[in-house]
Amino acid sequence: MRSVWPLTVRGTGALVLAIACFIVANEASIVELMYFGILLLAVVVASIASLYVGRRSDAVTRALVPDVVPVGGDARVSVRVEVRTALPTAPGTWRDALPKGLRGKAEGAFPALGSGLRGGERGGARSIDLMYTVTGARRGVHSLGPLTVRSSDPFGLARRTVVFSQRTPVTVAPAIVELPPLVDYAGATGGMLHTTTDQLGQGADNLVARPYAPGDSMRRIHWRATAHRDELMVRQEEQESTPEAAVVIDRAALRWSPEALRAPGADPGFEAGISACVSAVARLVHDGYAVEVLDTEGTVLVDRIDGGDMTEVDAMLVHFATITAHRDDTLPRLSRLFAGASTGPIVLIVGRLDPADAVAVGPVSHHSTLPLLLSAAPVGDALDIAADHGWHVAAIGPDRDLGSAWANAIGRGVHHVFG
Repeated sequence: MRSVWPLTVRGTGALVLAIACFIVANEASIVELMYFGILLLAVVVASIASLYVGRRSDAVTRALVPDVVPVGGDARVSVRVEVRTALPTAPGTWRDALPKGLRGKAEGAFPALGSGLRGGERGGARSIDLMYTVTGARRGVHSLGPLTVRSSDPFGLARRTVVFSQRTPVTVAPAIVELPPLVDYAGATGGMLHTTTDQLGQGADNLVARPYAPGDSMRRIHWRATAHRDELMVRQEEQESTPEAAVVIDRAALRWSPEALRAPGADPGFEAGISACVSAVARLVHDGYAVEVLDTEGTVLVDRIDGGDMTEVDAMLVHFATITAHRDDTLPRLSRLFAGASTGPIVLIVGRLDPADAVAVGPVSHHSTLPLLLSAAPVGDALDIAADHGWHVAAIGPDRDLGSAWANAIGRGVHHVFG
C-alpha cells in the first residue's frame, strides 16, 4: 500500500498561514502572532497524528458469488479490510478499481472506528466488510483492485489515502443463450434422439429375443417369442447407445476481425460466435447428447461432455473465457475430420463465409443427422449454397437473436435461409 500528501486544501492553507505567522511575528516582533502560529501548527500536527498514529491497515481480501461471472450476468463482491487502530477514527470513503471487463459501482462510505484499546480484539484489529455488485461486460480474466480508502480528521485539515495493492482475478465467461430443445424437432435429428430416449425410458422392457444357445439360463426364456417363432427364444438386452453430437467453431482470424487475435472480448463478431458455441453445447448436452467440442483444425477444445452433465458445461465456460482466434485457416479442410464417420447433429460456427467456403464445407453435411451452420458474416449467396448442400443455415451476430435463428434453422427445411 502507499499514501500521498497528508493535508487537504484547508490543511495546506492552515500550514501556510502558520508559517506566515512565524515570519511576520519575527519581523514585526508580535508575540501574540507567534502564539497563534504555534497553535495553528499544533492543530495541523494533531490532525495528522489522529489519522496516522496507532492505525495500520494490514490487508484486503475479496470473494465473489458466483466465482465465475457470465457476460451480462451479475456477481456480488465481498471485500474484507483488516484495520488495526488504537485511536477512534472518523468516517471516510472507499473505491475499488474495476477493469474494463466489469461494470458496477464499487465505492461507498467507509465507517468510523472506535478505539481498539477497548474490547481487547487482537490488539485492536478490526474487520470491515464492504459489498458491491459487478456485471460481466467483456469475456476474459480480469483483476479487481486496487482498493483505495480515504479518510480525514474531524476538522478537514488532514487526510489519509491508502491504496491496497492486492488484486483479485475474476473470470468473465461467455454468455449462454437459452436455445429451443432439439426434442421439439425430432424429425430433423433423423429420429436418433427420439429412439434413444424411448429406449432409456423403457427399463426392463428394453429387451429383444434371440434363439436359444447352449449355456443360456432357462430363466431367460422368452415364452411369447418362443410360441410365436415355434423355437426356443431367450431374452437379450438391447444394446443402448448414447446419441452423439459435435460442435465446431472456426477460429481463423481472417474470418473475424484482427482484434479477435489479441484478447478475449475484443471482437463483437467473434464473441457472438463464442456465445453461439457454448449455447449449442449446453443445449445438446441438456438434450442428452454426448458432445465433442473442437475447432476446424481438429483441436479438441474441451474433453467430451456426456449427455446431461451440466457440471462439465460450467467447467467448459471457464475454459472458453480465454479462447482467442488463431492465424491458420483450416475451414476448407474440415471435411477430412468427418471422412468415413457419421454422427448426430453437427453445429458449425464460422465468421465470414463466402460461396467458396460454403462449397468446401458442403460434404460435411452428409455425415450428420442434423447439420447446422451458423455464420456471423455471410457473403453473397453463401448461405443459399450451403443450404443446397444439405445444411440448415442461419446468420448470427452481436445484434441478432441467437435463439430465433437457432429455432428457425432447425425447425424448417434445409432450403431456407434465415438472417
